[in-house]
Amino acid sequence: MSISRRELLKTAGAAGLLGAVPGLSFAQGLAALLEKQDLTIAVGGQPLIYYLPLSVAHLKGYFKDEGLNVTIADFAGGSKALQAVVGGSADVVSGAFEHTINLQAKGQFYRCFVLQGRAPMIVLGVSRKTMAGYQSPADLKGKKIGVTAPGSSTNMMVSFFLAQHGLKPADVSFIGVGAGAGAVTALRSGQIDAIANLDPVISTLVKEDAIQIIADTRALEDAQKIFGGNMPSGCLYTSQAFIDANPNTTQALANAMVRADKWIQASSVDDIAKLVPESYLLGDPDLYKLALKGNRPGLSPDGLVPEDGPQTALNALAEFVPNFDRTAIDISRIWTNQFAAKANQTYPHA
Repeated sequence: MSISRRELLKTAGAAGLLGAVPGLSFAQGLAALLEKQDLTIAVGGQPLIYYLPLSVAHLKGYFKDEGLNVTIADFAGGSKALQAVVGGSADVVSGAFEHTINLQAKGQFYRCFVLQGRAPMIVLGVSRKTMAGYQSPADLKGKKIGVTAPGSSTNMMVSFFLAQHGLKPADVSFIGVGAGAGAVTALRSGQIDAIANLDPVISTLVKEDAIQIIADTRALEDAQKIFGGNMPSGCLYTSQAFIDANPNTTQALANAMVRADKWIQASSVDDIAKLVPESYLLGDPDLYKLALKGNRPGLSPDGLVPEDGPQTALNALAEFVPNFDRTAIDISRIWTNQFAAKANQTYPHA
């Protein structure tokens, strides 16, 4: 059973770990009680606002406050990050919630333990250059659609959208374009006819009037319409085996992420833009701030998974994955609010 930061401090004090050694910090004392201090978190497109809480937790030093030494490994898309943790080169994934369902379908048990996003925040747009005559989703047939990486949440969103309009994933070609400047270039140059991506990529293309938006899940209301309920998105997830072996470490990660979630909601867009690396801004700070404002409603305020979210995610996957047996999935095993709830008790305010 995991214990909270407050309980860790109490235990550490009783054990003489804090103050027993000259110069020993709280973080060092906490680290002595963690099962695993050095961690690698794999993420697919860290500069995306979708993963902003991860960046905030790292940049604000919240991981270090919990006694953790976190390395972030950035990949082209969520599916690549997933492969890293399954392959053993990372401990935890900062990725899309629905990946936990896909993994269980393959007999691998992974669980979301703290949420970053409560809406997918993915936007699908068609090129005004190569699809200037777009009239309906049927026009996507035979076209090249850029996604962050094949198999990623952007790919899933497009597949779900296609299914709603009588099309199959095989009716289009999915092209991995990443989640940064390369994605913008791919659309501008005509390498792809449509794009499913997140901000600031989407806002950059909208500002240039390079795309026509045809599906938007940045707003809670729109996401609920498209998916039929609350659709949890970015989260931290890891194997059940890791959680069982490292409950205090898992709690420390949740603590840091909940602090980041709350800081984002309480901070101005100017403060957030000043915190993140310049590369996140894609050369346009004002555009990034506009994107922050538009996406903030989709970011989790407290790290907690909405009660109906897991079922919504399962329904979405079952809509487009061929021969997907939803009855074989035990959704109670893909998520838990245990750690995020404790984190909110420890950190009730930003």
